[in-house]
Amino acid sequence: MRSFVRLAALAATLALAASAVARPAPDGFADLVERLSPAVVNISTSQQVERKRGGGSDEIPWDEFFPDQFQNKPNGGEEPQENRRPRQRQTSLGSGFIIDKAGYVVTNNHVIEDADQISVILEDDTVLEAKLIGRDEKVDIALLKVEAKKDLPTVAWGNSNIARVGDWVLAIGNPFGLSGTVTTGIISARSRDIKAGQYDDFIQTDASINRGNSGGPLFNMEGQVIGVNTAIFSPSGGSVGIGFAASANLIRPVLEDLRKYGRTRRGWIGVQIQSVTDEIAVSLGLDKARGALVSRVTENGPAVGAGIESSDIILNFDGKPIDKMMELPRVVAETAIDKTVPVVLWRKGQQRNVKLTVRELRDDNEKVTTSLGTPAPTKEQVTRAALKGLGVTVVEISDATREKYTIPDSVRGLVVVEVDDSSDAALKGLKPGDVIDEIQQVYISTVTEANDAIKRAKDGQRNVVLVRVMSGGAIRLVPIKMAS
Repeated sequence: MRSFVRLAALAATLALAASAVARPAPDGFADLVERLSPAVVNISTSQQVERKRGGGSDEIPWDEFFPDQFQNKPNGGEEPQENRRPRQRQTSLGSGFIIDKAGYVVTNNHVIEDADQISVILEDDTVLEAKLIGRDEKVDIALLKVEAKKDLPTVAWGNSNIARVGDWVLAIGNPFGLSGTVTTGIISARSRDIKAGQYDDFIQTDASINRGNSGGPLFNMEGQVIGVNTAIFSPSGGSVGIGFAASANLIRPVLEDLRKYGRTRRGWIGVQIQSVTDEIAVSLGLDKARGALVSRVTENGPAVGAGIESSDIILNFDGKPIDKMMELPRVVAETAIDKTVPVVLWRKGQQRNVKLTVRELRDDNEKVTTSLGTPAPTKEQVTRAALKGLGVTVVEISDATREKYTIPDSVRGLVVVEVDDSSDAALKGLKPGDVIDEIQQVYISTVTEANDAIKRAKDGQRNVVLVRVMSGGAIRLVPIKMAS
């Protein structure tokens, strides 16, 4: 099975040609390596862990890179006393680089995560104890600080946005604990989304990246850092020529926040989104699949205040076009807190413009509004009815259906009780117990309202309708082809 493996101990220095003009292959990299190597460091971490006898799965980070250094942890529950061993200190190696002569060092969060002691090892084997300034799990980055008796060598940041596929890269690192190893390659792809998180923006390279390289810098041919090595694609755990570095332009603002605040301050607008498919674009009369589809909004969030609703498509944010769904989280995150920005929406076949004030993302501000309408009065008796052309049979919500399908009192809509196995609705995963509360961007709570929305779509020559489906705690917008 294919897998993306986080480089739990990676030390690299990749170099990429960021020039706008193509260059011939360099005669050599020795001068560049000599200049950059002193600022590339090894990161050594240790922690106290409890070991046990016998088998089981190892849950300690980096075990697949250093299997001989780790023993098995319990899978859960209280471990029998006879299986326990004394707590022992375990160590692991990763990589990093110095960005300030005062001793600020960058590495991956997963390199130092759970460590109770962190050391930075310089090129001349000097060992310095490191203090954790801050870390960000969402982009897998950490900022360390060491105290040295002299100014430390540093590397400079480059502009990752101008890096091009085919540019040269060079790596200096600590693969398998072999410090000072140099590898070269090219940029294989840009802006990769490897499903590591909502802010994915990876540079793909074929420079050899192996166990021991995590947290190392990606350099261009000017000797500037354009990325931080974070992951590899590898069925075996070794290098197969597909490595990933988080882009410098994504990382730099995070590091500035960590240094200033000890945490990352990201913009937040209070929406959950999904991709706009060709079918969704057709159903809503949009010229092509683009933008970010709002599947639900957060109660009392900036989006609600700006009038953004579920099933709106965000086409432009603060003057930046949103062509793909994954672009919106990055654009919002990089927007200044408390800034009021223009937002262009697509709603009911028309473009609309609203103003929105960006707020700061916090862990406690994601209470989601599941329904924007007022719940319909609860009925005692209900009648089954088919939604014309959709292949589903529904009932209006009653006390009995709320109890049977555990539907919250605040939810309105129609409850699916039967799905035609041959319908597109069945193919898209609709099932009994799901609640439909919106069709074609219109909130519905009765069969009449639902069939009226479907009829309007047919009258408008649409053969696909967009349905908002609530299944348990999940909400999604589903394009359903209508039967003729």
